[in-house]
Amino acid sequence: MDDNLSEIGLIGLAVMGQNLALNIADHGFRISVYNRTSSKTKAFVESNPDTPGGLVDCESLEKLVSSIQRPRKIILLVQAGEATDAVINSLLPHLDKGDIIIDGGNAKWTDTIRREKELKGKGFHFIGSGVSGGEEGARFGPSLMPGGDLEAWATLEPIWQSIAAKVDPENGKPLEGAEPGKPIEGGFPCSAYIGPNGAGHYVKMVHNGIEYGDMQMICEAYDLMQRLLDLTPLEMGEIFDDWNKGSLDSFLIEITADILKQADPRTGKPFVDIVLDTAGQKGTGKWTSVNALDMGVPAPTVSEAVFARCLSAVKEERVAAESVLSGPEHSFSGDKVEFVKAIRDALYCSKICSYAQGFQLMREAQNEYDWELNFGEIAQIWRGGCIIRAAFLQKITEAYERDPSLANLLLDPYFRDSIAAAQANWRKVVATAAEHGVPIPTFASALAYYDGYRCARLPQNLLQAQRDYFGAHTYERTDEERGNFFHIDWPESERVELAT
Repeated sequence: MDDNLSEIGLIGLAVMGQNLALNIADHGFRISVYNRTSSKTKAFVESNPDTPGGLVDCESLEKLVSSIQRPRKIILLVQAGEATDAVINSLLPHLDKGDIIIDGGNAKWTDTIRREKELKGKGFHFIGSGVSGGEEGARFGPSLMPGGDLEAWATLEPIWQSIAAKVDPENGKPLEGAEPGKPIEGGFPCSAYIGPNGAGHYVKMVHNGIEYGDMQMICEAYDLMQRLLDLTPLEMGEIFDDWNKGSLDSFLIEITADILKQADPRTGKPFVDIVLDTAGQKGTGKWTSVNALDMGVPAPTVSEAVFARCLSAVKEERVAAESVLSGPEHSFSGDKVEFVKAIRDALYCSKICSYAQGFQLMREAQNEYDWELNFGEIAQIWRGGCIIRAAFLQKITEAYERDPSLANLLLDPYFRDSIAAAQANWRKVVATAAEHGVPIPTFASALAYYDGYRCARLPQNLLQAQRDYFGAHTYERTDEERGNFFHIDWPESERVELAT
């Protein structure tokens, strides 16, 4: 093996690409890099001359490919969709059979399934790997969710395991303190083989859907405290700091506390108050919701989080509506300290339901696509590096260790008991918000999901009777075995009175 050749290559030097390349080089791997704009590649390499592994400037795809050890491993960090296909097509003529392409972008899992099948037919390997953690995660340790051929994964595994975030194997807490050139050694790597073809990108999509839910729930907690309790951003920042010391310990709670304490550099006012209330999105939350609908899996909390962003986008309409649509007065008269505790409980219970929905979705997907997912391990690799990293995830890992075939997280003793202890406060928050006209779509939908899931008999018996009435869609009977379908002749002349 030629020591002058790189161990891996990377195409796409936007922020994520640069940071991931530096992370790989910090762990002692020599990496060749290429960007369509060659001056950007040159500037990047020249500004980082002393990485332990070394960066190799490649001004063309031909040079990139020739500079890498075989079987070649080449990461793509380019725009998802047609741009990814275009790069793959331009790369293939320079590759040899057995080389490995790794898509580290936010690709749709169905695209990954297609690409893996097409490339396998041509003699190449393809890995679709979710990469979560943003810029900092890419630089110092992301959560990595690879899916694809096992043979290709065995070749990539040493690099992926090295660069991933690390957690304490005893308690699942993230190991921190990585610096440029000084990566963290030891610990459990937040990377594991997810499954064949599109499994890695699918799990990353569900991760992003859960992330939508987490962020919206936090926003609802913030909104309740500012609208009903008249708390200042600084006061709320202290509350979130306190929450981050307990069961809600997470990256998103931590940064929320920081944001609420931040002053606007221009005006000196609380920074959060000068940010316009219109949220953007890149589509992965919508993919999660659409896929849940396609597979018939209830994921209302993720969907409500997506809809909340959509509603925020119609700012001008909302401003106009506020002056003409009436609602109740915001005059809270209860104990503020106790209500803050109730909001915390509502947030935790809603979070449990949101994750239960996400894991149910993955459970159904493995049946749909013939995957075998390790849910406890998935929760473990989300424990560090990624945006939704939280102490809570360790409880999910433990739940699946207790019962690998767990049908729903709500049925695990820990989560069942947690909701039992806190649901009175959860219901109080949802009811109070409704009485005062404060929108809490994820809190309310999570509670409706919980109440629906624990209900042995739902009103859809009437709905199915309606479907049989107007469309002869048939129905099953409570006094017959499941799977036997019936239809009643509905002409009014033959209708009979109920027996008394």
